Amino acid sequence: MSNAKGADKTAAELNDLAFEEALKRLESIVDSMEAQDLPLETLLARYEEGARLTALCQKKLNEAEVKIQQLEKNPQGGLSLKPLNPAEETA
Repeated sequence: MSNAKGADKTAAELNDLAFEEALKRLESIVDSMEAQDLPLETLLARYEEGARLTALCQKKLNEAEVKIQQLEKNPQGGLSLKPLNPAEETA
């Protein structure tokens, strides 16, 4: 049971990572899984962490994409955020 609690804590800690840190950790997990002869339990734990990191990175990329889509040029040539219109995004 303590394994599941540890996994929950790890998941919470992962949510606090910056995109770059999450990506670096994900790359590290993939490298270690490919380069080492690890026990099945270790492989499964790393796979689960990698899946959480992948989801986190995708979420952060989606958030960044929304912010970029909201940018518009103002009359002075500078960039400002425009309100997001969900109807435009689905069209």
